[in-house]
Amino acid sequence: MTADQRTPGLAEVARRGGVSIATASRVLSGRGPASAASRDAVRRAATDLGYVPHPVARRLAQREGTRIMFAVRDRRTDILRDPFVTRAAAAIASAAESEGLGVSLRRLPLDAAAELDLIAADRSVAAVVLAGHDRPTLERLPPSLRGRTAAIGTGGADVDSADVDSAAGIGALLNHLHASGRRRIALVGGPPWLAAARAPLHAYTELMRATGLPVRVVPGDFTATRGRTAARIVLRRWPDTDAIATVSDATALGVLQALGAAGVRVPHDIAVTGFDDIPLSAVTHPALSTATHPVELIAMAATRTALGAPQRGRLFPSRPVLRATA
Repeated sequence: MTADQRTPGLAEVARRGGVSIATASRVLSGRGPASAASRDAVRRAATDLGYVPHPVARRLAQREGTRIMFAVRDRRTDILRDPFVTRAAAAIASAAESEGLGVSLRRLPLDAAAELDLIAADRSVAAVVLAGHDRPTLERLPPSLRGRTAAIGTGGADVDSADVDSAAGIGALLNHLHASGRRRIALVGGPPWLAAARAPLHAYTELMRATGLPVRVVPGDFTATRGRTAARIVLRRWPDTDAIATVSDATALGVLQALGAAGVRVPHDIAVTGFDDIPLSAVTHPALSTATHPVELIAMAATRTALGAPQRGRLFPSRPVLRATA
């Protein structure tokens, strides 16, 4: 780009109008005192030069914030490296770019009250996308964050949300397991403190009770490490288990590792299902049966909601993807 093609800046407007940069800024932002002559000179200079204020500068002048905070509440200290978080963060950045906003990541502890107060006091934060929360977290949300916070997962009275219909996706996999003759199905669920973990757990317990089958639940944390541990617990506690359903592909891959190490054949002895349909699930051996999870669409919808688009509890569909493990 040549000097003639470069977009003129505030300093050039001030120089053309014969005023200080501070005066030009006050006139163009509509904030602060300036004489009628200065206002006319600055506006005329801006028009002549084709001046367009930078979106970040405009937001700073209007005190609207310059970034979206993606805040993830979790017990794990490495949660910001989790594939779900990185996928969601990239989608949030894409949605924020058109608004001239940046994105920042922050892990919240389970008791996040103090951290939420700090975020509320940070004038650079335009909006918040919250994940990993529970209902009390939403109820304790600072008043100044209400109306500019959206949740990925379960929403609240004053917090709109976007989520995947995990109960339908995992429910379809559970029905497939039952239809294929599995009668002793264990579930490796989500963390008990996570609101989003309740829907798949409810789908599982409803099916087990409706069919008169035993309820076998081991809590998980969406990691392969916990999947390996959970599989060993299932084998020790309920050795006649013939299927293990999980609520994440990472957990399911850990389950497959532990079953393989124990000499258990999948799916002949025990069938396994996951959730998320990550790329690795299609190429592992045997290929993992799972259900789709449109993380990017959900994160972008939550971002638009946090920025003011009207939405109430939108659920994105999840469909089963049947492969070799079930």
